[in-house]
Amino acid sequence: MEYSFDIALVVETFPILMRGFVVTLELWLPSLAIGLAAGFLLALARLSGSRLLRGGSLVYIELFRDTPVLIQLIWFYYAFPIIIGVQLSPFAAALLGLALNTSAYGAEIFRGGIQSIARGQWEGAKALGMRQADVLRRIVLPQVFKLMLPAFTNRAVEVAKMSSLASVLSVHELMYQGRLLSSTYYRPFEILTTVAVVYFVLIYPATFLSMTLERRMAGKG
Repeated sequence: MEYSFDIALVVETFPILMRGFVVTLELWLPSLAIGLAAGFLLALARLSGSRLLRGGSLVYIELFRDTPVLIQLIWFYYAFPIIIGVQLSPFAAALLGLALNTSAYGAEIFRGGIQSIARGQWEGAKALGMRQADVLRRIVLPQVFKLMLPAFTNRAVEVAKMSSLASVLSVHELMYQGRLLSSTYYRPFEILTTVAVVYFVLIYPATFLSMTLERRMAGKG
Protein backbone atom coordinates (compact mmCIF):
# COMPACT_ATOMS: atom_id res chain seq x y z
CA MET A 1 0.00 0.00 0.00
CA GLU A 2 1.46 3.33 -1.07
CA TYR A 3 1.81 5.97 1.64
CA SER A 4 0.21 9.36 0.95
CA PHE A 5 1.81 12.42 2.54
CA ASP A 6 -0.90 14.52 4.20
CA ILE A 7 0.10 18.10 3.43
CA ALA A 8 -3.20 19.36 4.84
CA LEU A 9 -2.20 18.05 8.26
CA VAL A 10 1.11 19.90 8.04
CA VAL A 11 -0.71 23.14 7.24
CA GLU A 12 -3.19 22.55 10.07
CA THR A 13 -0.58 21.81 12.73
CA PHE A 14 2.07 24.29 11.59
CA PRO A 15 0.88 27.15 13.86
CA ILE A 16 1.24 24.86 16.88
CA LEU A 17 4.77 23.92 15.80
CA MET A 18 5.55 27.61 15.42
CA ARG A 19 4.53 28.20 19.02
CA GLY A 20 7.03 25.53 19.96
CA PHE A 21 9.59 27.21 17.71
CA VAL A 22 9.18 30.47 19.65
CA VAL A 23 9.81 28.62 22.92
CA THR A 24 12.90 27.04 21.37
CA LEU A 25 14.23 30.51 20.57
CA GLU A 26 13.40 31.70 24.09
CA LEU A 27 15.43 28.79 25.42
CA TRP A 28 18.28 28.86 22.92
CA LEU A 29 19.26 32.53 22.74
CA PRO A 30 19.35 33.36 26.49
CA SER A 31 21.18 30.13 27.37
CA LEU A 32 23.78 30.89 24.70
CA ALA A 33 24.25 34.51 25.80
CA ILE A 34 24.39 33.69 29.52
CA GLY A 35 26.65 30.72 28.90
CA LEU A 36 29.20 32.65 26.89
CA ALA A 37 29.25 35.53 29.38
CA ALA A 38 29.80 33.10 32.26
CA GLY A 39 32.34 31.22 30.15
CA PHE A 40 34.45 34.36 29.81
CA LEU A 41 34.58 34.75 33.59
CA LEU A 42 35.46 31.08 33.96
CA ALA A 43 38.28 31.47 31.45
CA LEU A 44 39.70 34.36 33.48
CA ALA A 45 39.52 32.17 36.60
CA ARG A 46 41.34 29.37 34.75
CA LEU A 47 44.11 31.80 33.82
CA SER A 48 44.34 33.59 37.16
CA GLY A 49 47.27 33.38 39.53
CA SER A 50 45.08 31.93 42.28
CA ARG A 51 45.38 28.18 42.66
CA LEU A 52 41.92 28.10 44.26
CA LEU A 53 40.29 29.86 41.29
CA ARG A 54 42.14 27.73 38.77
CA GLY A 55 41.25 24.50 40.55
CA GLY A 56 37.63 25.42 41.17
CA SER A 57 37.01 26.52 37.59
CA LEU A 58 38.71 23.39 36.23
CA VAL A 59 36.46 21.13 38.34
CA TYR A 60 33.39 23.05 37.17
CA ILE A 61 34.38 22.90 33.50
CA GLU A 62 35.20 19.20 33.51
CA LEU A 63 32.04 18.36 35.45
CA PHE A 64 29.81 19.88 32.79
CA ARG A 65 31.88 18.73 29.83
CA ASP A 66 32.17 15.11 30.99
CA THR A 67 28.55 14.37 31.89
CA PRO A 68 25.61 14.03 29.45
CA VAL A 69 23.56 17.17 28.89
CA LEU A 70 20.34 15.23 29.36
CA ILE A 71 21.45 14.14 32.83
CA GLN A 72 22.28 17.75 33.67
CA LEU A 73 18.82 18.99 32.66
CA ILE A 74 17.08 16.23 34.60
CA TRP A 75 19.31 16.89 37.63
CA PHE A 76 18.48 20.58 37.71
CA TYR A 77 14.76 19.82 37.55
CA TYR A 78 14.55 16.93 40.02
CA ALA A 79 17.65 17.12 42.26
CA PHE A 80 18.68 20.81 42.43
CA PRO A 81 15.40 21.89 44.13
CA ILE A 82 16.26 19.56 47.03
CA ILE A 83 19.39 21.67 47.63
CA ILE A 84 17.87 25.13 47.20
CA GLY A 85 14.42 24.35 48.60
CA VAL A 86 12.62 25.84 45.59
CA GLN A 87 11.04 23.87 42.76
CA LEU A 88 12.16 25.18 39.37
CA SER A 89 9.80 25.27 36.43
CA PRO A 90 10.71 22.92 33.57
CA PHE A 91 11.71 25.93 31.45
CA ALA A 92 13.92 27.42 34.19
CA ALA A 93 15.63 24.07 34.83
CA ALA A 94 16.29 23.58 31.11
CA LEU A 95 17.58 27.13 30.70
CA LEU A 96 19.88 26.78 33.71
CA GLY A 97 21.24 23.44 32.54
CA LEU A 98 21.90 24.62 28.98
CA ALA A 99 23.47 27.90 30.12
CA LEU A 100 25.86 26.24 32.57
CA ASN A 101 26.81 23.56 30.06
CA THR A 102 27.50 26.27 27.48
CA SER A 103 29.60 28.21 29.99
CA ALA A 104 31.94 25.23 30.42
CA TYR A 105 32.57 24.92 26.69
CA GLY A 106 32.68 28.69 26.24
CA ALA A 107 35.36 28.94 28.92
CA GLU A 108 37.66 26.64 26.95
CA ILE A 109 37.08 28.64 23.77
CA PHE A 110 38.01 31.88 25.53
CA ARG A 111 40.97 30.29 27.31
CA GLY A 112 42.40 28.89 24.08
CA GLY A 113 42.00 32.22 22.32
CA ILE A 114 43.61 34.23 25.10
CA GLN A 115 46.53 31.82 25.40
CA SER A 116 47.18 32.05 21.66
CA ILE A 117 48.50 35.58 22.10
CA ALA A 118 52.28 35.71 22.40
CA ARG A 119 53.51 36.35 25.92
CA GLY A 120 55.65 39.19 24.64
CA GLN A 121 52.56 41.29 23.90
CA TRP A 122 51.41 40.99 27.49
CA GLU A 123 54.84 41.89 28.81
CA GLY A 124 55.24 44.80 26.41
CA ALA A 125 51.88 46.28 27.38
CA LYS A 126 52.64 45.90 31.08
CA ALA A 127 56.00 47.62 30.51
CA LEU A 128 54.03 50.60 29.21
CA GLY A 129 52.11 50.73 32.47
CA MET A 130 48.87 49.13 31.29
CA ARG A 131 46.80 47.15 33.76
CA GLN A 132 46.04 43.53 32.98
CA ALA A 133 42.35 44.30 32.42
CA ASP A 134 43.29 47.01 29.91
CA VAL A 135 45.69 44.67 28.12
CA LEU A 136 42.94 42.10 27.81
CA ARG A 137 40.34 44.59 26.60
CA ARG A 138 42.46 46.72 24.26
CA ILE A 139 45.07 44.30 22.91
CA VAL A 140 44.20 40.65 23.43
CA LEU A 141 40.46 40.34 22.82
CA PRO A 142 40.38 42.40 19.60
CA GLN A 143 42.99 40.05 18.12
CA VAL A 144 41.50 36.74 19.19
CA PHE A 145 37.80 37.48 18.74
CA LYS A 146 37.87 36.77 15.02
CA LEU A 147 39.79 33.57 15.63
CA MET A 148 37.18 32.43 18.14
CA LEU A 149 34.15 33.23 15.96
CA PRO A 150 34.01 29.83 14.21
CA ALA A 151 34.11 28.07 17.57
CA PHE A 152 31.38 30.35 18.92
CA THR A 153 29.11 29.67 15.94
CA ASN A 154 29.71 25.93 16.34
CA ARG A 155 28.72 26.22 20.00
CA ALA A 156 25.58 28.14 18.99
CA VAL A 157 24.62 25.28 16.67
CA GLU A 158 25.19 22.71 19.40
CA VAL A 159 23.08 24.65 21.91
CA ALA A 160 20.24 24.94 19.38
CA LYS A 161 20.26 21.17 18.89
CA MET A 162 20.56 20.47 22.62
CA SER A 163 17.49 22.62 23.30
CA SER A 164 15.38 19.75 21.94
CA LEU A 165 16.32 17.76 25.07
CA ALA A 166 14.14 20.14 27.09
CA SER A 167 11.14 18.23 25.72
CA VAL A 168 11.98 15.51 28.27
CA LEU A 169 11.08 18.02 31.00
CA SER A 170 7.81 18.87 29.19
CA VAL A 171 9.04 22.27 28.06
CA HIS A 172 6.67 23.11 25.23
CA GLU A 173 9.38 23.76 22.67
CA LEU A 174 9.48 22.55 19.09
CA MET A 175 10.38 18.92 19.73
CA TYR A 176 7.78 18.58 22.49
CA GLN A 177 5.04 19.92 20.23
CA GLY A 178 6.17 17.61 17.43
CA ARG A 179 6.03 14.54 19.66
CA LEU A 180 2.65 15.56 21.06
CA LEU A 181 1.13 16.15 17.62
CA SER A 182 2.54 12.96 16.12
CA SER A 183 1.00 10.89 18.94
CA THR A 184 -2.29 12.80 18.70
CA TYR A 185 -2.78 12.40 14.95
CA TYR A 186 -0.85 9.13 14.52
CA ARG A 187 1.00 10.71 11.60
CA PRO A 188 4.62 10.89 12.81
CA PHE A 189 6.06 11.04 9.30
CA GLU A 190 4.40 14.35 8.40
CA ILE A 191 4.81 15.95 11.82
CA LEU A 192 8.37 14.91 12.62
CA THR A 193 9.55 15.62 9.08
CA THR A 194 8.19 19.15 9.44
CA VAL A 195 9.94 19.47 12.82
CA ALA A 196 13.23 18.39 11.22
CA VAL A 197 12.79 20.95 8.42
CA VAL A 198 12.11 23.74 10.93
CA TYR A 199 15.24 22.81 12.90
CA PHE A 200 17.24 22.80 9.67
CA VAL A 201 16.00 26.28 8.75
CA LEU A 202 16.89 27.46 12.26
CA ILE A 203 20.35 25.90 12.46
CA TYR A 204 21.75 25.88 8.93
CA PRO A 205 22.49 29.64 8.74
CA ALA A 206 24.76 29.34 11.79
CA THR A 207 26.38 26.21 10.33
CA PHE A 208 26.97 27.97 7.02
CA LEU A 209 28.42 31.00 8.83
CA SER A 210 30.77 28.74 10.79
CA MET A 211 32.01 26.98 7.65
CA THR A 212 32.50 30.31 5.89
CA LEU A 213 34.48 31.76 8.78
CA GLU A 214 36.66 28.66 9.04
CA ARG A 215 37.48 28.81 5.31
CA ARG A 216 38.37 32.48 5.55
CA MET A 217 40.55 31.89 8.59
CA ALA A 218 42.30 29.01 6.83
CA GLY A 219 42.87 31.19 3.77
CA LYS A 220 44.41 33.93 5.85
CA GLY A 221 46.57 31.38 7.63
